[in-house]
Amino acid sequence: MATQALQDHAAGTPEILFQHTTTLRVRYSETDQMGTFYNSRALEWFECGRTELLRAMGLPYTEIEARGLFLPLVEAHVEFLGRARYDDLLQLTVTMQLAGRARARLDVHIVNADTQRGVAKGYTVHAFTDKAGKPIRPSEWFMKAAVKASRA
Repeated sequence: MATQALQDHAAGTPEILFQHTTTLRVRYSETDQMGTFYNSRALEWFECGRTELLRAMGLPYTEIEARGLFLPLVEAHVEFLGRARYDDLLQLTVTMQLAGRARARLDVHIVNADTQRGVAKGYTVHAFTDKAGKPIRPSEWFMKAAVKASRA
């Protein structure tokens, strides 16, 4: 199955590897003088969503890196849709798909969990590399974990 996902991607068929939703609460330190979240926090929240997506796949970052796979950020895009204030509960939905032979794209949509109003959306692109930073294809064990998690 994991090999099939790689073959489908190589054939030009985009495939969602895994999707996960998590929540977080806006902390006071994340707000600005206007009482809304400071814009740079969106990328930190994207990282939180990505970390929890990988954990839900059964692959916390510590294990991924211990196995010699690294996911450095190579591109980021954020659109700001609305405000989030101190103590608001946010819902982050992160969708991971392959983006090229040695990259993954993670689309993120953040909404207020109570009102479902959009707060931010965007994506990050991460290279698959070895410890030396050399681009590599996603490991078979990584792909198997994504396929297994998507069917759970």
